[in-house]
Amino acid sequence: MNKKINKILVANRGEIAVRIIRTCKELGISTVAIYSEVDQNAYHVRMADECYSVGAAPVRESYLNQNKIIEIAMRSNVTAIHPGYGFLSENPGFVELVNNNDLIFIGPGADAIRLMGDKTAARELASSLGIPIVPGTTKPLSSVDEAIEVANKLTYPILLKASGGGGGKGMRIINSDAELASGMRASQSEAESAFNDNRIYIEKYIENPRHIEVQILADNYGNVIHLGERECSIQRRHQKIVEESPSPFINEPIREKLTQTAIRLVKHSGYTNAGTVEFIFDQEKNFYYLEMNTRLQVEHPVTEMRIGFDIVREQISIAEGKPLTITQKDILFRGHAIECRIYAEDPANNFYPSTGRIHSIKSPQGLGVREDCGVQDGDEITTYYDPIISKLIAWGNTRDEARLRMIAALQDYELFGVRNNIALCIWIMNHQVYSEGIIDTNFLHRYFKPEMIEKYPDEILSIAAITIHKTEKDFAIESSAKPRGNCRSTWKNNLTDYMR
Repeated sequence: MNKKINKILVANRGEIAVRIIRTCKELGISTVAIYSEVDQNAYHVRMADECYSVGAAPVRESYLNQNKIIEIAMRSNVTAIHPGYGFLSENPGFVELVNNNDLIFIGPGADAIRLMGDKTAARELASSLGIPIVPGTTKPLSSVDEAIEVANKLTYPILLKASGGGGGKGMRIINSDAELASGMRASQSEAESAFNDNRIYIEKYIENPRHIEVQILADNYGNVIHLGERECSIQRRHQKIVEESPSPFINEPIREKLTQTAIRLVKHSGYTNAGTVEFIFDQEKNFYYLEMNTRLQVEHPVTEMRIGFDIVREQISIAEGKPLTITQKDILFRGHAIECRIYAEDPANNFYPSTGRIHSIKSPQGLGVREDCGVQDGDEITTYYDPIISKLIAWGNTRDEARLRMIAALQDYELFGVRNNIALCIWIMNHQVYSEGIIDTNFLHRYFKPEMIEKYPDEILSIAAITIHKTEKDFAIESSAKPRGNCRSTWKNNLTDYMR
């Protein structure tokens, strides 16, 4: 039954909350933001039409607090809830709670999430359809002894993975029996913290794989389409840093087989709304079903840049009960798109998260460049949440054009106040192996060394922020009084020389 959505609570934070709110504004839909006590002045809160405190900083007391979120939704008279990604986006119990309060959940139904969002259940379904899966268990582990037995049958190395979520949370490579007990405890703890679900399972670790995924959309009338594939092989700690579309690894016959496999799996699951089917490729271009993310994917802008289509807008339309607004034949794939995730972390120190205040952030602009950002000047990066600051996307007619445009955009990106991975992203884009597309998930482990990224003392970063603020203030005051040279270029060059 169709139901018009006129007000949405965004049950998330950061860049994805900002991204969803932007589409809502375009559609004339009112928005409600929720925030923890450390997020009360966050960018997504300032963007929304209404905002409400959801609790203390820890996620279990705020963004995972289901009853409080529903209470706010009812109090603010919203029609629907959009979960974004992470947090409660793949929690079937939350979907049922939303629906039981006569609210619309913008995403798949609870049963579909139970089937496809539960990694072990989805592996069982894929196997039953004759779709190759990575060898491993199809049910959660019950004990260390069971894990040891399975691991020895598969032979090491093996991978521990969370059953109820993604994003690399709860994932660990295990190389021996001696590592299993502690590895299981750590994985279960991380999965419990991230998804309120401590179940884990085992997969055989495939050496030097490529990680390629298919974006799908499905409505309530049996229509399922794909929006192409994305290559996501550049990762650190099992979390993606760089994504691109199309994959430089596969040809059209393989692409057709891959996308049709994803569609077949989705149709058999009864899945609706946006989702991503993920696959692992070995070096012989054999692919194996990995998992399905039953939500909007972090890297969805890569796809949007290639096809000129708003996936969040379509999510809302599907949730209203409408059929897909496009068919497979309507989709025109153009050029190549690359995304770099900008994290508050220190690549020179084992990617350790960085915290502090954003003193200054200036986003790059230009033809074919997009940024989905979750912060502004003065915002605080804390230890409580994922350290992603923004996503920078570059489009080009060819892969090399997109790559060179990304390098230029990264070089123009100014971010002071926290350590970040911009220099690492530039290094990746410039690397010959990346430029040739000969990548796999061990790219950073194989080629990157911390000394390749310059590490500046904290006091230098503070000086940089102060310099930016003072120079731009002086420029604003004096620019109308007399002709000036390129003030911004001058201070930036001088500062760069000093920092070197």
